[in-house]
Amino acid sequence: MPYVQRSSPFVVLLLLLSLPFIAKAGEAPEPDLRALVDQLVRQNQEQQAAIERLTVKVNAYEAEHAMTRAPSPAEAALERALGELPGDGRAAGAPRPSKSGERYIDISANLLIAAGTSTEHEDAIAELQGGAHDPKKRGFTLQQLELSLSGAIDPYFRGEAHIVYAIDALSGGSIVELEEAFVTTTNLPLGMELEAGHFFTEFGRLNPVHPHAWDWMDQPVIHSRVFGGDGMRAPGARLGWLLPTSWFSQIHLGVQNANGETMPSFLGEQEGSGHGHAHGGEEEGGHFEEGLGGRPSITRRVRNFDDLAYLARWENGVDITDELNVLLGASGMYGPNASGSDGQTWIVGGDFTLKWKPAKNERGFPFLTWQSEFVYRHYRADGGIFLDEEEDPPEQVPLMGDKLTDWGFYTQVLWGFKRDWAIGARFEYATGAGQNVEFEEDPDPAFAEADKKFDPSRNERYRVSPMLMWRPSHFSRVRVQYNFDRTAHLDDKGGHSVWLGLDVLWGSHPAHRY
Repeated sequence: MPYVQRSSPFVVLLLLLSLPFIAKAGEAPEPDLRALVDQLVRQNQEQQAAIERLTVKVNAYEAEHAMTRAPSPAEAALERALGELPGDGRAAGAPRPSKSGERYIDISANLLIAAGTSTEHEDAIAELQGGAHDPKKRGFTLQQLELSLSGAIDPYFRGEAHIVYAIDALSGGSIVELEEAFVTTTNLPLGMELEAGHFFTEFGRLNPVHPHAWDWMDQPVIHSRVFGGDGMRAPGARLGWLLPTSWFSQIHLGVQNANGETMPSFLGEQEGSGHGHAHGGEEEGGHFEEGLGGRPSITRRVRNFDDLAYLARWENGVDITDELNVLLGASGMYGPNASGSDGQTWIVGGDFTLKWKPAKNERGFPFLTWQSEFVYRHYRADGGIFLDEEEDPPEQVPLMGDKLTDWGFYTQVLWGFKRDWAIGARFEYATGAGQNVEFEEDPDPAFAEADKKFDPSRNERYRVSPMLMWRPSHFSRVRVQYNFDRTAHLDDKGGHSVWLGLDVLWGSHPAHRY
């Protein structure tokens, strides 16, 4: 319509200029030409009036639409904060408010459910499947329902929170837990990033990743033993620094609480370790319970910086070709343990990931991923005088300090051989050194060595797990996995298990790590 408004006067002027030539040629009488010109002028005036009426209606509609699309208080506050920044003032990736109704919080839910069977009874299955969200019983297992909230807070922070609901496979009781809740800076200089809150420790490749983002359906054996069934996580802070190199190179330095049920290698609770008898005592108001290797576990409170757990990680990624890249990482942790006032734990690990994806692919297929990870734990157990409450009256029993080491690895290959289909295999090994201890049952109690091979949390263990995956979309996945377990506390034939898993996502979930 604006084009018609501008061009109509030009048409009239052109006709007026051409009148002498038309009259001279005698192609039409002058009265007819004058009537034609008058008609065109009237039409132009009518068009202008119509355009003006439409313009008034459009302006009124836009004003009404702007009132109904007024920004929310959060958006208005964020817009004001952005306006206060010097210059452009927007960090890379910071939210940019718009009139399109951009949201500043994403909500999603992820459901993991499994069904399967095993040659072992349910108590043995629970020992073999050490992860808290692993398939753990014949029939059906609700592995977890994860509710996730994420989004921009202001130009300087973004936040995430993940809440998990699950059903205990053996008792059938409901479990609700806060998996993560943290904020991350978005505007620090020099490639730095600060994270603070309750979060997974960024040790290695798999521990920081939520279960629904794993390639396989269960947690590796060595992770269950060292990091616990729920993964190693705790309140704390972590500083990341993206180094100014020509390749991807990043350093993580973190500090977290060493206590809590998700820090079993430090001051947290041990799960299923040892076969000693219950015994007790007190230190700083706490009671002794069974810890790693059957040794006493005390309640140790935070007194100073020595009672926290510290992390260091360095990872490097290199593009070998446009289609092939590799990531190498090294991690280390140090902190106190619950064996006594002088107990200490060191954990070190290394990881390797190789990914191939051709330039010509369809929804990410085909692809090939090879991932391996090694974890080693050195647990220096403290000695002391402990009470044997199995006796009446309880008797004091001396226990010498000891060094318990546990280590293991997994290596897995996943091949996306055609669109939406992938097949893979994983091999695992885990073992330990340093004997467990337990109370003898004779009238003269004393700590004695227990056979470590019967402790499912420290004995020698092999597992082979082929897996087939079908992913019809980015929001759903079906997997079939077979596990063959060979361990000392089972018979020589080993255990056989088959699991069928469904993983669905609805909503917008924050991106996971490489």
